[in-house]
Amino acid sequence: MTEEAPPEPDISPLLAQALAAHDATLDETRPTAVARQHARGRWTARERIAALVDPGTFVEYGQLAQPQRRSLGDAPADGLVMGVGLVDGVSVCAFTYDYTVMGGSQSPRNHRKMDRMMEVAERNRWPIIFWSEGGGARASELHYDGGTVTTFVQLARLSGLVPIVTILSGPSFAGQANIAGTSDVIIATKDSTLGLSGPPLVMSATGEMLTPEELGPMSMHERIGTVELVVGDEAAALDAARKYLSYFTGIAAPSAMTAPDQTPLRTMVPENPRRAYDVRKIVATLADEGSVMELRPTFGRCLSTSLCRIEGHVVGVLANNPMFGAGAIDAEGSAKFSRHVELCNAYDIPLLFVCDTPGFMIGTAAEATALVRHSARTLMALSAADVPILTVILRKAYGLGYYAMGSDALAPDLIVGWPTAEFGGMGLEGAVNIVYRDELSSAPDDAARREIREQRVAEWKERNTGLEFARSFLLDDIIDPADTRDLVARLLATLPPRPPRDGRKHPIDPW
Repeated sequence: MTEEAPPEPDISPLLAQALAAHDATLDETRPTAVARQHARGRWTARERIAALVDPGTFVEYGQLAQPQRRSLGDAPADGLVMGVGLVDGVSVCAFTYDYTVMGGSQSPRNHRKMDRMMEVAERNRWPIIFWSEGGGARASELHYDGGTVTTFVQLARLSGLVPIVTILSGPSFAGQANIAGTSDVIIATKDSTLGLSGPPLVMSATGEMLTPEELGPMSMHERIGTVELVVGDEAAALDAARKYLSYFTGIAAPSAMTAPDQTPLRTMVPENPRRAYDVRKIVATLADEGSVMELRPTFGRCLSTSLCRIEGHVVGVLANNPMFGAGAIDAEGSAKFSRHVELCNAYDIPLLFVCDTPGFMIGTAAEATALVRHSARTLMALSAADVPILTVILRKAYGLGYYAMGSDALAPDLIVGWPTAEFGGMGLEGAVNIVYRDELSSAPDDAARREIREQRVAEWKERNTGLEFARSFLLDDIIDPADTRDLVARLLATLPPRPPRDGRKHPIDPW
């Protein structure tokens, strides 16, 4: 004989009404809206949250919110699903606009929701993930009888205090673009679009009839550096967001600290200074396997900036890439450099400079990019940084480019060179051309002039090798490239933990 289940407790009419209101916001009760979103190849807002947070940890805020203008009809959660949950065990504030509710538009009420959540994030120092899909302000609610929203200034005040990630999926215009622009990183699906003004406003203001793909294609934003990372789909964007946040959660588990064989590092840098190589392969070899996250990989390609781990220790890497402009730092590279230094310094992440540069870019084209100002930004960012600096000189360390790339002027905690390292106030051939101008001009013919130049360059190279600099104690050491990872890891392990801070050091420049 089996026992009968106890009867359900009585549900009062008020409780039933509240439960029904909650159920009305869920995907299960909105099959038509869900089907439309799936037909666009997109997850719903609630599917995004479910995929992001650890199961059973999400606490939603404002689920029953409705538009301020009730005449607009039913709008589940007023088009913004938000709350706090655990992501890989770390508390995170998560927001996602709901494109099935009035196109994911921003309203006075869902701005109030966001303001409330950001206050909670600031109080508890919780990272923030925005999942953006929408066309900016809801035109039918453009009124300010409740005052101007504080969302955008609140978000700016959080910059540098808590990690902020925006994921772009689909169109993100106007207010959604403002949110993205204030974030630490923007991770976008390849078919998403972005712009400060959406197609309807552009049409009314300029007469241009443009699709979202014509106005703000991701291929353009990737090229010009608006976004940090472009991925194939929402699942890949979610993985990238999780990976980014992982750099702010401390030391990785020992099982994640494996690395490739270090021996190939001995031959990755050609001894011929005119031969190029891809520095990203060196960074990937030095780092724990699978730990490198390169930011803005197709923008400012003379410099590779990334986050990675070395034996579990998180570092921010700045590496000259001789594949592009011989590693000379141009205006785009300067902007990329400065922002990466600010990002790492804001969150107390040590900087690892991997140097092989002939200096800052020269010539009329370079000057036309305001390189004077952009190059100065690198020094301003460095002067404000107080995180440990470790420098590894692979080959060329010339001029002001070397000065910025972790030179002894910055008092690095470690500065070492590989056997291929060489130094100079400028490119050695250029210096010889200037210093020995009279001797070269008096040579009887081109062959003699070439012989004199080669001899003088060889003499200067001999005086400016890494080995000579180490003998003069201008470097801490010349090392076997295969020992680089071990040496860096051992030094990182000796660094004291950063003391907790009451507030932020500084915001992170959006550019």
